[in-house]
Amino acid sequence: MPVLIEKPTQIAAPGGKVIREYVGRVNTDTPGISVAHMLSPAGWSEPGQRPEFDEYTVVLRGVMRVDFQGGVMDVHAGQAVLAKAGEWVRYSTPTPEGAEYVAICLPAFSLETVHRDPATAR
Repeated sequence: MPVLIEKPTQIAAPGGKVIREYVGRVNTDTPGISVAHMLSPAGWSEPGQRPEFDEYTVVLRGVMRVDFQGGVMDVHAGQAVLAKAGEWVRYSTPTPEGAEYVAICLPAFSLETVHRDPATAR
């Protein structure tokens, strides 16, 4: 029988970012995948990370900047990006409109497996 997920769990995040997890370790106790709707304000950024999971990001509105070893890319509304497990990446939303996006992590996101650089999110 299908399982209805009635609402996401909102997870606290620094810098004004809003995380609404629909599927994952917090909302559904699902370790294999996480699906979250994100709202990031203008000027938001987080420390670089080298996660143990693949992360698919689908940008719905605005621009998500992705720094990676060897370069930088801007992912615009209607585009997506895949950061594979083990790659170093840093996400930010540098434009005035910020960004709205969906992040899907395989396996599910966890603080223990994201391996963020020792810096404070802005």
